[in-house]
Amino acid sequence: MKNGKKRSIKAFLRDWDAGRFDLDAAAAEPYSAAPEGESAEGTATPEESLPRRDVKAYRAVYPLLAAMLGAIMIVFLFLAVLDLPAFGKAGNPSENEVVRRYVESGLSETGAVNIVSGVILDYRAFDTLGESHVLFTGLAAVLILLLELDGKKEEPDLGLIRMKADSILGTAARLLIPIIVLFGIYVILNGHLGPGGGFSGGAIIGAGLILYAEAFGYEGLERFLNFRSFRIICLAALWFYSISKCYSFFCGANGLHTVFTTGTPGRILSAGLILPLNIAVGVVVACTMYGLYSLFQRGRI
Repeated sequence: MKNGKKRSIKAFLRDWDAGRFDLDAAAAEPYSAAPEGESAEGTATPEESLPRRDVKAYRAVYPLLAAMLGAIMIVFLFLAVLDLPAFGKAGNPSENEVVRRYVESGLSETGAVNIVSGVILDYRAFDTLGESHVLFTGLAAVLILLLELDGKKEEPDLGLIRMKADSILGTAARLLIPIIVLFGIYVILNGHLGPGGGFSGGAIIGAGLILYAEAFGYEGLERFLNFRSFRIICLAALWFYSISKCYSFFCGANGLHTVFTTGTPGRILSAGLILPLNIAVGVVVACTMYGLYSLFQRGRI
């Protein structure tokens, strides 16, 4: 009986996700069993019925768990604030030694001429990893809300058809898209040598992909950037970032040498892991920008 109940809940949750089941209506209407041996289409059988008590329990427990989680986070934040030195106290440090360390030793320790990239991708690399995960998580939330998986034939977008027929837009896009994408790649690869990096370069490449979709449609992009390849690319970039920095921090904390050396500052192949990490961040940002645009525009990637 217990296993049958689990199967019933799973089946109805699948129907709910696919838009074939109204949970509120099922909770409001009392259950009425069909005659034995009959299961007309659209009539719920005992094995397919979702008990009202389960819906009520979910609605009662979910706000409670959400409130508990929020209260725990608030307590930890207050504890962190209480541990800070009092504002205006005479004994507070007048200068933060961390900043001095970044400025004086950043070049020799990270190999990055751009000290900002050295900070966000070396000293504070896990903060940047968290920011990349925030982007990916936000896109995943939009996927849950907007992604269409019902297999319906996509209706033609009249506005997109008009834009594809616009010779001025098409000509301008053919000239600008290669320049935009190449400039984005340059910004990513040059991030440890000067202003730039994965976030800004990825945003530039994402803008180029969006311009291509507006000017020529999604068919060309879908050859290499569809939903399956999108997942593989983003997960591979985030996994590479996580594993490589765990390896780097583990070796650094235990006084071990790594295979990634700082090299000669000022050269393209220098600064250890900063260059490949910039590439990983740029890939995630570019895919996220294009993915959000595609989801809001047509409901899928």
